[in-house]
Formats: sequence, structure tokens, C-alpha cells
Amino acid sequence: MLHQKIVESPFKLKYGNYIGGEWREPVEGKYFENLTPVTGGKLCDIPRSNEKDVNLALDAAHAAKEKWGRTSAAERSNILMKIAQRMEDKLELLAQA
Repeated sequence: MLHQKIVESPFKLKYGNYIGGEWREPVEGKYFENLTPVTGGKLCDIPRSNEKDVNLALDAAHAAKEKWGRTSAAERSNILMKIAQRMEDKLELLAQA
């Protein structure tokens, strides 16, 4: 009898594009396989985005620009520092991706 080892992964099997504060499927529904540099095995599927996806992202960025611009420099700095800290805290995990 064969026993398979089940390894839990913190990664989802498939990701969409993060646009306008939400995850969206790529417009044409196409994906790439994302291989981990650690083992060379498949880690997850990531969007194979095209011009339509980019235009959606640009529209969302333009819509958010005014609100972000009204945010104080200190608050923007705090937000970016939190992002940097989370990335630093997850370096091992990020290295797998």
C-alpha cells in the first residue's frame, strides 16, 4: 500500500489579479504555472494578463489616486512601512514563491 505525504501549503492553488481592492480572474481566463525555485515544482497558477487586464488595473489606480493623494505623507509612510515589515517577516515564505 502506497502512502502519500500530504504537505500543507500557505499558497492557494490559483491566484487572480489584485485590482481595485479585489481578486479578479484574468479577462481571458489564461494562467501561467508558477514554479518554485526551491524544488522546481509547481507552486500555483498565476494570471496570464493582457492589455485588457492592464487597462482595468490602470482604471482602478486612477480612481484611487485622489484618495491616496489626500492621505498625509506620514500616513502613507506608515502604510508602506507596515508592508515592508510584513514582507521582512515573511522572507522565508516569499523565497519559495
